[in-house]
Amino acid sequence: MDITAVNRGVEAAPAPTTVPVDIAAQNRQVVQAVKALNKTEMFGEDNQLRFQQDQRSGRMIVKVVNSRTNEVLTQIPPEYVLSLSEDLKSKP
Repeated sequence: MDITAVNRGVEAAPAPTTVPVDIAAQNRQVVQAVKALNKTEMFGEDNQLRFQQDQRSGRMIVKVVNSRTNEVLTQIPPEYVLSLSEDLKSKP
């Protein structure tokens, strides 16, 4: 029985995207590495390296923050870059 004629109009399903096997394990490694860096006081006695996800863009942000005052000393990418990115998204 030839079924090729029946399947001609049917498109193949897209290949599934691959996802890392254990994302939680990778996240734990990053957290441990950041904690180890903060213990060395590489960024200053009262300063900490922090990673967080930007609420607007969903991008990861790296910050050096004063732990006593919560003042952001350095941020990558800077806030103005995130704002520019949002402005570009909203323009046609």
